[in-house]
Amino acid sequence: MFALFGKLTATSGQRDELLEILLDAADIVAGVDGARLYLVNVAADDPDGVFVYEVWDSAEAHRASLEVEAVRGAISRAMPLVVGPPSGQLTLTPVGGLGMPEPEG
Repeated sequence: MFALFGKLTATSGQRDELLEILLDAADIVAGVDGARLYLVNVAADDPDGVFVYEVWDSAEAHRASLEVEAVRGAISRAMPLVVGPPSGQLTLTPVGGLGMPEPEG
C-alpha cells in the first residue's frame, strides 16, 4: 500500500472552486485501477487550505493514475487556483485502521 497526504493552498477566495475540482477528481479516481481512498478535507482555521489524503495499492498505481487523461484534466483545472506546490506532503505506508480497505490478492 502507498499513501500521500498533502496540503494545497488555494488562491484567496478560490477554495470552494478548488474543492469542487478535487471532489470531481475523487469521482474520477474511483474508476482508476489501484485507487483505494481519496479524501478531500478542510480545516476551520485555514480558509484557503485543502488537505488531500490518498491511498493506493502501490506507488506505481499512483504514478499510472497521473497518466489518465481525466486526471490530467482535473490537475490542469486545479493548478491555476493553487498557490505554489503542495506543502507538508508526506508519503506514507498504511498499515490498517477503520475504513482501511484490505489489500487485494
